Amino acid sequence: MFELWGLLVILITCPLLGAMPLIAWIAYAIKGQRLKQIGTGNISVSAAFYHGGKLVGILAVLSEALKGIAAVLIARIFFPEGSFWELIALIALVVGRYGLGRGAGTTNVVWGFLVHDPLIAIFVSLVAATGFLVLRSRQAIKFGVLILFPVLVAVLHFNDFPRIVAAFTLAGLIGWIYTQIPDDMDLSVAEAETDSQPMMEYLSSGEQTIITLDDDLEPETFGAKAATLSQVKRWGYPVPKGWILAPFEDPGMLIDYLQPSPLSPLVVRSSAIGEDSEQASAAGQYETILNVTSKQELEIAIAQVRESYHHPGAVQYRRDLGAKDAAMAVLIQAQVQSVFSGVAFSRDPISQQGDAIVIEAVSGSPSQVVSGKITPEQYRVFVVGEDHLSTVKFEGEGKIPQPLIKQVAYLARRLEKRYYGTPQDVEWSYDGQTLWVLQTRPITTLLPIWTRKIAAEVIPGVIHPLTWSINLPLTCGMWGELFTIVLGEKTRDLDFSKMATLHYSRAYFNATFLGEVFLEMGLPPESLEFLTRGAKMSKPPLTSTWENLPGLTKLLQREISLETEFKQDYRKRFIPGLTKLAHEIIEELSPAQLLSRVDLILDLLNQGTYYSILSPLSAAIRQAISGVKDEQIDHSITPEVSSLRSLRILAADVKEILPEVEPDQVFEQLRETPEGQIILDDFAEIMEDYGYLSEVGTDISVPTWKEQPHLVKQLFIQLIKAEEPKNSQDSGKRKQGFVQSRVDLKGRVTEIYSRLLAELRWTFLVLEKIWLKDGLLSQTGDIFFLKLGEIRRLAANADPELRNRLSELLENRRSQFLQDHEIIEIPPIVYGNNPPHPITTPIDTSDHILLGIPASQGQVTGQVKVVRNLQEVGEIDKTTILVVPYTDSGWATILVRAGGVIAEVGGKLSHGAIVAREYGIPAVMDVRGATYLLQDGQQVKIDGSKGVVELEEFIA
Repeated sequence: MFELWGLLVILITCPLLGAMPLIAWIAYAIKGQRLKQIGTGNISVSAAFYHGGKLVGILAVLSEALKGIAAVLIARIFFPEGSFWELIALIALVVGRYGLGRGAGTTNVVWGFLVHDPLIAIFVSLVAATGFLVLRSRQAIKFGVLILFPVLVAVLHFNDFPRIVAAFTLAGLIGWIYTQIPDDMDLSVAEAETDSQPMMEYLSSGEQTIITLDDDLEPETFGAKAATLSQVKRWGYPVPKGWILAPFEDPGMLIDYLQPSPLSPLVVRSSAIGEDSEQASAAGQYETILNVTSKQELEIAIAQVRESYHHPGAVQYRRDLGAKDAAMAVLIQAQVQSVFSGVAFSRDPISQQGDAIVIEAVSGSPSQVVSGKITPEQYRVFVVGEDHLSTVKFEGEGKIPQPLIKQVAYLARRLEKRYYGTPQDVEWSYDGQTLWVLQTRPITTLLPIWTRKIAAEVIPGVIHPLTWSINLPLTCGMWGELFTIVLGEKTRDLDFSKMATLHYSRAYFNATFLGEVFLEMGLPPESLEFLTRGAKMSKPPLTSTWENLPGLTKLLQREISLETEFKQDYRKRFIPGLTKLAHEIIEELSPAQLLSRVDLILDLLNQGTYYSILSPLSAAIRQAISGVKDEQIDHSITPEVSSLRSLRILAADVKEILPEVEPDQVFEQLRETPEGQIILDDFAEIMEDYGYLSEVGTDISVPTWKEQPHLVKQLFIQLIKAEEPKNSQDSGKRKQGFVQSRVDLKGRVTEIYSRLLAELRWTFLVLEKIWLKDGLLSQTGDIFFLKLGEIRRLAANADPELRNRLSELLENRRSQFLQDHEIIEIPPIVYGNNPPHPITTPIDTSDHILLGIPASQGQVTGQVKVVRNLQEVGEIDKTTILVVPYTDSGWATILVRAGGVIAEVGGKLSHGAIVAREYGIPAVMDVRGATYLLQDGQQVKIDGSKGVVELEEFIA
């Protein structure tokens, strides 16, 4: 275990150590130079000497030397005799140095290798010094050393193969990096502008340089428009060449440098601080000057654009949004000679349905579209996929070539993906050869983005007000605490209640809010979806990762001690609390006493929420690190799995003593024999042990097994009739201690949390009976249409107005709930705070294929049976492909009877996926609209390994 943690420390700490921009900090502190904005933009020892002078260069060498020495010493702590691991630490350091720190890592390796193997390091240094005196070629010596030192390692350590491989890998990596990045020591004014690599146009004039879109620009200094175009250009998208004037910067040098003419016109644009941000687009508020063909016109245009920042309309716009006055940077670009141009919205900003890409296009300049003086052609393109987009529907006719419109659509959707799913407003232009990006900015009216992908697994189905008023503060409050561990005081102004909301009486998470918080923490914005659903990971900003390293370390410490903490709370809090609750006769309690009981349960639930969030995330992280497959994990401690196993074992006993029994007469015949009575007692014990389970474990408005024993009896009868499944036990599963311990912990947490929620439900049911008897409530189930705060006020007689309008309030809420319950297809994503009407346009199934998340291996063909709730199950056997809206713990009672499972929501870690894998049932999750696209009796083939549902003929 110690060695495993050592490997993790090396692979995490060394890249971060390499990426730490010590050289940049030294240069800025001593000389005020921002190395990433001058010269080659590399943060290297060469840049420090070239731009900062001798003192800065010497300090840079010392800082990088300490990094290399530290990496080797870190490896030596965990692997005292493992020279191979010291070289791995240097490789990890160089990866961080180049990938995130914008440097080669040569100095790191030289000093690190000196500590690693002084003999070879000294010998190579002597050879290099001698060779330089003879050859006078830095380039030849650099590559010669990279050949010499791994060869010496191979000669002197010929019996240490891993070390030899690591040495050659390190040398090859450094050599490759040399070919990728330029050296500031080779810079000259004449070489400053090249077409072969993005490099700062380096023209010295005192402290002033010319800034271009090839540089890494900060929006706080140069405005979001210029910074975004710079980023898009560095990603490899075609962006017209551009130059930027910082606010208040003298334009003289840039005007002298540029050569506008009628054949090479320029466009002068605003790039105000705060413009084109997620908070404000500022569309049309500032000037854009086209067709600038002389230096005199350029000087006037720059002045006009700067002055537009103070136009009354622009000032009022900022005031209306509550934005502070800042400053105006100016963006000057080569003007594209447009054949076609326009704007593209990666999501429909009008209908807010999100499926279509909306494109407006004209012949000629894009300014015609945004000016409103001409009616552009309009197109709508529907595409599918993420990595390989393909058109599924095209709407619109006009002069613009359809292939170009499709290309624009793909461009818009790919830019959206680059910006973590934030819908983009893209201004584009086509000159007959190249499709240019002129601007991209968030569609602010479509923010925030609400996602149902994860929320539908946490709390599926239509949600009652009482359930939501309890779950929201518990879940959001605990997420807030976890974020605060990492971010500290930065979370002071964050409102974590905005993390989730209800649309259509269904739960949605605020993907925009979560993404921003995760980025601030130094984690990828899709971290939660990666851990719960296997989403692809992007690279977070290094600066935030480094800044929050102490907080992330605290979170790691919490993960390491999670099981120990839970055992302590289990013994000292949860078991005593549940025991106290179990021994109370709640029917004899008064409303005040019932609310005291509610407070006790909520206090325990608050602590339980901590474990219910962290334990599955911990298990997912460990599984990702170790590479353990889902099929290798034992979920026997999970309540839905353990309850089914208990029932199946009992069903096998029934088959032995009553081999010829009719299923409908099982319970009657069991009462007639002593052996049968023992089985009935065991069945009653199972009901007592698992009576807290329900169709939706996180929704207290849903009846439990204890309240609906007939469902469990039906399952028991089906298990007696069914054959033993091929994968019903642990056969073939290996105990993966590193992962398995967390999976087991997750199962124990689920049991405690579900028991507490069941106790909470039963408490409210008793309170409802009292109020029904008193006439305060009129219908069974009314209490679940109240919020917790309202129940407290009613119990304390503290709100006469609420009592007077209670009947009307309940009627309105019940009506809305029933109306939302009838909605068949719920949008998985909602853009903005005003959700659109539910989608009524059916999904195109012309190719007879539906795609989802592969959840349980295997292929099966069978007939569809759509089941939207446990009350409409009916007969199910191994020829049945069960199609369900979601799969919570209670659904396990019917999943095991089916031949295959298709669910509208859920991932690999959902309850249904776990049960399906446990019993060898092919399953596909997250198949959008499955319960209304598929019909009872329809024949389908599902592939649980690929996540594919193939539609075949309909069987009457």
